[in-house]
Amino acid sequence: MTTNDNAEDSLRERVASKLPVMPPAERRVAEYLRDHAQSIVFSTAEEIGAATGTSDATVVRTSKTLGYSGLPDLKRSIGQQIINATRPSVRLNQRIDSAGKETATLLDHVFSEAGERLAETLRLTPREQFDEAVGLLTEAHEVLAFGVGLSEIPARFLAMKMNRLGHPTQFVGAAGFLLADGLLGLREKDVVVIYAPARLTTELNVVLDHAKSVGAKTVLITDSLGPTLTDRVSVTLPAVHSATGYTAEAFSSLLMTDCLLLGVAGQDRDRATAGSELLHTLRAALAPDAERGRAAARRRAAQEGKS
Repeated sequence: MTTNDNAEDSLRERVASKLPVMPPAERRVAEYLRDHAQSIVFSTAEEIGAATGTSDATVVRTSKTLGYSGLPDLKRSIGQQIINATRPSVRLNQRIDSAGKETATLLDHVFSEAGERLAETLRLTPREQFDEAVGLLTEAHEVLAFGVGLSEIPARFLAMKMNRLGHPTQFVGAAGFLLADGLLGLREKDVVVIYAPARLTTELNVVLDHAKSVGAKTVLITDSLGPTLTDRVSVTLPAVHSATGYTAEAFSSLLMTDCLLLGVAGQDRDRATAGSELLHTLRAALAPDAERGRAAARRRAAQEGKS
């Protein structure tokens, strides 16, 4: 992924070097990207194609010609500069203005970005790394899911679902001194799943150092810390972030978590089935009337299917 603090300057330099050898359609797109760097972050490929008299495919192809992995990579590069340089209140108004006041336009922008994020995350995911992560979670004695702030959402989700699959998992999301309590039980055969999008914090360093000291494996799910932490974690999986803020920070991480959970369930079906049955039994005991109603509905459905 592109991580350049002077992203706009980098874009101009790339356009200047590639422009002479570009086909006419790509040249129009490249010039538009160069001249509208601040606004393209909030534009879809279709909108850029319409503005340049080309197509969304030409926009994506031009992004790759300029050395980016695709339009999402280009937008993230520019977007990070905007985030660093612009007050949160201004960024919020930019998002609202760019998405448009009409509901249909807003839906187009949000769903377009969501699709771009997921497609880019899938493209960047090394299959062997994903398989290794599934194996680590399946074989772990216990799993620790770590995430602070908005990263708590996928971390809590992983912990809840792993426990339902019969794999003991605890969530840790404390910062400061309270984090120490969550790390006390970590052992050699455990696995720590770390949700850390972009910032290398003191807490993250402590988690990584302690995991290494006890011999625990680590799975990092991140947008941009992969190259920085590659030598300190067992497996790195991507979760591409939003360049505009239209879609939730945890969106890609949650989808990657879903993939991991399905992989774990597939590796140990008996354990997953036993966990599901136990969950069903406990729920029935907690709400017997509701369960009787559901059972009656299932019987009626079965009888109707036979008739």
